[in-house]
Amino acid sequence: QVQLVESGGGSLQAGGSLRLSCSASGYTYSTYFMGWFRHAPGNEREGVAAIDRDGTTNYADSVKGRFTISQDNAKATLYLQMNSLKPDDTAMYYCAADDRLGYPSLDPLYRYWGQGTQVTVSS
Repeated sequence: QVQLVESGGGSLQAGGSLRLSCSASGYTYSTYFMGWFRHAPGNEREGVAAIDRDGTTNYADSVKGRFTISQDNAKATLYLQMNSLKPDDTAMYYCAADDRLGYPSLDPLYRYWGQGTQVTVSS
């Protein structure tokens, strides 16, 4: 079965940058669609960015131009480069995987989920 482990979260000031990683294991990484989601207390779980098998990406409007999703198929690792961070970006960030999707969806319907990594942005 697929297992996902996030890392790279932390606390930093507004305007800074952070790079999250998600290590995947269990089966061939390149056959899965991957995504990043976030959840802040009191808010709905929000799709941040997603990527398909060939590298096509999809971003939430709130992060376009600031965040970049990428992957290393050889290392079975997903990344989220976050620049120009804002306090509103504060949340628990989760990576997710699914082998049934036909597009890089931002809906929280993925089959497999990691435990999450906390990102806290202050002024």
